[in-house]
Formats: sequence, structure tokens, C-alpha cells
Amino acid sequence: MGIHLTAIHWVYLAFIILIMAFLIRRRDTTMICITGILALGLLATETLSGSVSGIFNSFIYATKELLGTIMIISIIVAMSRVLIVTGINETMVAPLTRFLRTPALAYWGIGIIMMVTSLFFWPSPAVALIGAVLLPAATRVGLPALGAAMAMNLFGHGIALSGDYIIQGAPKLTADAAGLPVSSVMEASVPLVAVMGLVTTVSAYWFMRRDLKRGTFKDGLVSGKSGPGALTSSGLEDFAPSVISPAARKWLAVIIPILFVIDVAGMFALHLQGGDATALVGGTAVLILLAVTLLAHRNKGLEKMTSYLIDGFVFGFKVFGPVIPIAAFFYLGDSAFTELFGKVLPDSSQGIVNDLGVALAHEVPLNGAVGAVTLAVAGAITGLDGSGFSGISLAGSIAQLFAAAIGSGAATLTALGQVAAIWVGGGTLIPWALIPAAAICGVSPFELARRNLKPVLIGLAATTVLAMFLV
Repeated sequence: MGIHLTAIHWVYLAFIILIMAFLIRRRDTTMICITGILALGLLATETLSGSVSGIFNSFIYATKELLGTIMIISIIVAMSRVLIVTGINETMVAPLTRFLRTPALAYWGIGIIMMVTSLFFWPSPAVALIGAVLLPAATRVGLPALGAAMAMNLFGHGIALSGDYIIQGAPKLTADAAGLPVSSVMEASVPLVAVMGLVTTVSAYWFMRRDLKRGTFKDGLVSGKSGPGALTSSGLEDFAPSVISPAARKWLAVIIPILFVIDVAGMFALHLQGGDATALVGGTAVLILLAVTLLAHRNKGLEKMTSYLIDGFVFGFKVFGPVIPIAAFFYLGDSAFTELFGKVLPDSSQGIVNDLGVALAHEVPLNGAVGAVTLAVAGAITGLDGSGFSGISLAGSIAQLFAAAIGSGAATLTALGQVAAIWVGGGTLIPWALIPAAAICGVSPFELARRNLKPVLIGLAATTVLAMFLV
């Protein structure tokens, strides 16, 4: 027997279609999501005051759900800034430059270092942490600045961010929207992230080598020269010089990576996942920020600590400001609706999105192939806004809908939507999302996006085919 759909279900579905349409046209969807919340609140409460209050309450609900993610990213950025100011990041990365002896080693070396760094520091701060040090070494051995930017992009904003296994911001958003545990989405994403990353980076390298041999490789340089000329455009403004000694800088350059490695070991030993794992990394970052700030700024350490934290929080809320209203709408597709508006759905309801999925299964014959293609396309569309994060709640909701219709594959479809959304919007294809890496390398973000396009599309096709067999 099919599920009974109410006006609430149809309005929710109509707004999902409207949001997709606006994303395709590359328009902002915040106002659409707020209007959707208002409409759903009006249907649920049948009062204007209840629907208007629902907007604010849904924002509060989304903020509470996302607060851990916002906090960890803000703290990591704050810590990254003090490491840049003190030169500790340069000391950490400098020994690795000796391994960048050929263009191939430079490409893969920068990529792998960027990927590992991004897992702990998030890609945007990681670009500034390593780009200024590794780029001169890479260009000396013959790797074009555009090739270095590609490596940083694909390995950092692509592989590291689409999996996000340490900070867990991306899987938290998609898992919540799909009504799944974070651990299940992370586990399902491993083969998808691996295939996507391998196919894309190898394709990008092959195209680059081919065009270099043909002499058709455009360097994409801005003003004809490369270099870390735009640290400030990445949001990493200069502070007053610190007074940390060279010996202390070397010790800290060793100790800080060891502390994070201990965190990872602790996650496995103590079986920490989700919020617990994030809390361990966040607490470690706060202590590092505190210790380094006091060592670097001495008597001004108390004030500087606050200054770094403020900068970190400004960055965190700037990233997640557009995400909160959008996530607020998509959280209503699951348990948030009942919590905010009461028990107004039918007794047999499993949540708006689940109900729509069951109803879809009764009307349209679906299978894993259709579900995988749909999620890959939907995820890519949600990334068109250039955020990567603002749309993955939609990907999670659509995955939940299709999984309910197919009867399996919820975690795989959710992970596929997440991978597609992050790779397209998180900083590999949309020019305005590429600015940090492009600025550090002194290349055009538009040329960088053009270079990434074909490898990313090939990778998405391969990953989608894999997902068809896993669903």
C-alpha cells in the first residue's frame, strides 16, 4: 500500500525542484529555502506567527547541528594563521622540497603533501600553509605554476575535502540530511573517493604531460609571473612579527605533526568517530594555538590569542553563513520537521523525504544505475554555486529519497552525491572557488578551472559506474 502524501510533501518536493532549477541557472538559493520553510510552517501550524517563528527556529536547529563543524574549521584556521605568522609552517614543509627533483615528483609530491595537510587543516588554510614554500621548489625543477595549482586543487579541494575523514564536516552534512550515521557514509565513501581521486589526478597529469610535449600547455600566469603574491587574497593577512626563536620553531615543526598523528592513532585505538573524533582534533588545535601564541607573542599573547580566534571564526561563519538557511530547509525533510512543528504528518510517516521515496518506488521502477546517475548529476548541480558545502544537504536528501525507493544503497548514494558536489563546487571546477590556489600560484582561476574540467568529468563518470555496482 502506498504512503499517503499530504500537501506538505508536495510543497517540499516543489521547492526541491525549484532549488535545483535555480542552481542550474547558477543563482543563489538562500531566499528560496527560507520561502520553503515559511510555506511548510504555514501548512503545518496554520498560523502566520507559527510559520514565521519556524524560520528562526529552523536556523537555530541547523546551527546546533552544524556548530561542531563550524567550530572545528574556525579553530583549525586560527591555528593555521599563527603557524604561518611564526614561520613554523615553512619549517615543517621545507625538508620535503628536497624530494621535488623532477616535474613528475613535484606534481605528485605537492599533491600528496597537500592532501595529507588538507585532511588536518582543511584545504583553504592548507594552500597557504604549503603553497608558498613548495611552489618555488616545484617551478625550479620544471613544473609549471598551473600544474602546481592543479595538484593542490585536485588533491586538496578534491580528494581530501570530498572524503573529509578527519574533520568530518562534509560527511556530517550529507549523513544528517540522509538520516544516516556519519560513520556509514564515511565508510561507503572510501572506494568512491579512491577511484575519483586516482582517475582524476592521473588524467590531469597525463593531459598536462601531453600538452607540455606538444607545446600547447598554457601557463595561465597572471601578469606573467608566478609566486605567492596573494596570500592576503586567501584571507591570510600579515600580523606583527613574532619573537619565536629558530630552535623553538624547529622543535614545534616536529612536535605539531606528531600531535596530530597521535590524534589519528587515538581515533583508531579508542574507536572515535563523528563528533568525538572532531573534538579530539579540535582540542589539540586549541592547545597548539595557545602554546604557539604565547611562545611567539609573549606579553601580547593573551590579546593575540583572541585575535587569531576572531579571524578563525570570521572565516568559519563566512563559509557556513550560506549553508545554514539551506541546511535548515533540508533538515525539515527528516526528524527536524516533527521537532519544530509537532506531529502533523500522517501516523505512518517516516519523514517527508522517506515518504516521497516510498511513493516514488510505487510509481516509477528504479534501480541502482538510475539512482547512481541521478545522485552524481544532482551532486554536481548542487556544486554549481561554488561552495560545495551549501548543496550537499540536498544531495543527502535526494539520496535518502532514492534509497527508500530502491530499497538499498542509502550510504553509497549519499557518499556519491557528496563526492560529486564537493569535487564540482568545493574548489576544482568553479572559478570563484579556485581563488586561494590560483592566487598562491599566481595563475588565472579560469584557466585552472578549464584545465581541471576534463579530468574531473572523467573521474565522475568512473566513480558513478563504480557506485552502480555498489548500490
